[in-house]
Amino acid sequence: MRTIPPRADVVIIGAGVVGAATAYFAAASGLDVVVVERGTIAAGTSSRCEGNILVSDKEVGPELELSLYSQRVWREDLAEFAGLWEFEAKGGVVVASGSAGLAGLRTLAQHQAGLGIRVEVIDSIAGVAELEPSINRDLAGGAYYPDDAQVQPLLATHHLLRLARGHGATVLTGTEVTGILVERDQVTGVETAAGRMSAPAVVNCAGAWSGEIAALANVHLPVLPRRGFVLVTEPVPITVHHKVYAAEYVGDVASSDAGLQVSPVVEGTPSGTILMGASRERVGFDASFSAEAVARIAASGLQLFPVLRGVRAQRAYSGFRPYCPDHLPSIGADARLPGLWHAAGHEGAGVGLSVGTGKLLAQGLTGRTPDLDLTPFRPERLAEVAAA
Repeated sequence: MRTIPPRADVVIIGAGVVGAATAYFAAASGLDVVVVERGTIAAGTSSRCEGNILVSDKEVGPELELSLYSQRVWREDLAEFAGLWEFEAKGGVVVASGSAGLAGLRTLAQHQAGLGIRVEVIDSIAGVAELEPSINRDLAGGAYYPDDAQVQPLLATHHLLRLARGHGATVLTGTEVTGILVERDQVTGVETAAGRMSAPAVVNCAGAWSGEIAALANVHLPVLPRRGFVLVTEPVPITVHHKVYAAEYVGDVASSDAGLQVSPVVEGTPSGTILMGASRERVGFDASFSAEAVARIAASGLQLFPVLRGVRAQRAYSGFRPYCPDHLPSIGADARLPGLWHAAGHEGAGVGLSVGTGKLLAQGLTGRTPDLDLTPFRPERLAEVAAA
């Protein structure tokens, strides 16, 4: 039977990238941290995604502010570790199929530029082709975001936890949390299959399963799984230099439609394979293969890069993006139950937002004022959204 520590300052539930980032910053702040994971490290969404660190797909609002903050954390606070998780500042290119889409993209870019995002609107497909020579020449134009980046999410998760251990954190895998201990309306620790552990703070970083963890404390947190597929081609000599996606992708991310949505996202990898996405659909935790989703992903990818026609698919994989009804993650202390904290509901932006989320939570957990106002992300707001 696994032995667990009798107490900790903070128990973090979930060893995905958000939990790993929170563990690192909390431990580096001097807190005694224990991470509890029922499976293995990065076994959930963090091993089934592309590792995006994007600003280009964020509409003006709190998530964009969190994205900009997280960019600074990746590039400044964690700069010395960038090679560990293959940080790649590849940049992003968003393309529009027609004049109306290009006009909408230009408006979004103007708003984003006013907030400090570096973006260049490209009014012709010829200009886009200077960045991506293999792009479909029937498109109208696009926008270039030089600060879009990517990491290898498995490496990021494992190394952040390794760094957290270097600051004294303990990571327990194969250990399921079966209950959250509460006394006098205050969280006092967790119950696990290996025994109890006392802690004045418990942070729910369980990704798409965060609603189930909150329910252990009789707290309602409407985080829902949104299934998405990624298609991987065989290695090819054709090069896609940036993350390239259609302007419609931004709208699909912000949609609450439960049905299957597919908007093209295409990028190359150092190994020569091409990644194609992205699909979204709410089907619960149904992990079965969807031929329809993958076929539509392939077809939409060819709309951006017809030159890939005839390239063979090597594999496809799927994951569950943790989705909140108002499309904002739940971050911070839960006012309904002192001692319960959440970092959940980042949907497809979890990797990019993870380190900003972790640093802000560590500031709150140590009694400091977070660098970014977390009011828009307060967990209890979701009860208000559900009632609206």
